[in-house]
Amino acid sequence: MSETVIVIESITPQVSVTFSADQGPQGGQGATGPTGPTGATGPQGPTGATGSTGSTGATGATGSTGATGATGATGSTGSTGPTGATGPAGPTGATGPTGATGATGGTGATGSTGPAGPTGPTGPQGPTGATGSTGATGSTGATGPQGPTGATGSTGSTGATGPTGATGSVGPTGPTGPTGAASTVPGPTGPTGPAGATGATGATGAQGPTGPTGATGSQGPTGPTGATGATGSQGPTGPTGATGSQGPTGPTGATGSQGATGPTGATGSAGATGATGPTGPSGATGPTGPTGATGATGADASALPGILMLGGM
Repeated sequence: MSETVIVIESITPQVSVTFSADQGPQGGQGATGPTGPTGATGPQGPTGATGSTGSTGATGATGSTGATGATGATGSTGSTGPTGATGPAGPTGATGPTGATGATGGTGATGSTGPAGPTGPTGPQGPTGATGSTGATGSTGATGPQGPTGATGSTGSTGATGPTGATGSVGPTGPTGPTGAASTVPGPTGPTGPAGATGATGATGAQGPTGPTGATGSQGPTGPTGATGATGSQGPTGPTGATGSQGPTGPTGATGSQGATGPTGATGSAGATGATGPTGPSGATGPTGPTGATGATGADASALPGILMLGGM
């Protein structure tokens, strides 16, 4: 059987141990020497090809946990996935019973009336109703005092003279006066005999045209009004005339103060909740943050016995 040579690095430089397959019983484990200072980490060599996975050995005792490395920076949040389609609305809950009607608030003060709009044009007059029967005539009022006589109108022009009436018969001749002495001087004329009886008046001539009316005298003061006679019965009302167009609406009066609010009615029961819509797809995973620094490895006291056990293989 060939020898198996194992080289163990130890704290003592240039020392090697040779094991033989014929070695005697294993000596007891020497005390572990103090751990030397950790050398600077060499640059990482290229990763070798992954060998086939060996069968899993028995799990060794868990070494003490190294100090936790600093937490890597949080990766940026992935974009939010599209929102899932909204689920169908749940059926509407039954309407709750109507709350009792609150007491009516006091009526607000009436706003001031807006100014009246201009009067619309008067509709056409309806046909006159039949005249009611005339009421009994009231007693005549006492005659008012005579008003002062108006100024006399100017005299109308004289009408044309009517035709002359027929001449009356000649009255008897009076006695002749005594003849005066002859004289060269004419004597005085004797007195005229008495007039004969007036002949009958001739027929009146036709009336001449009336002269123009004189100016009317000023009106005398009105006498006191006589007592009103009893009103006659109302005649039937004629049909209503067409309504005139509506005048523009006046400005709205100020709103009265708000009456107190009545108590709120009881709330109806809630309707059933609608089915939940399908969940939208997950957003893309954000990039992994950088790995935190590896904590220092704890000292492994079982390393040397493990190496020594290789000699008996």
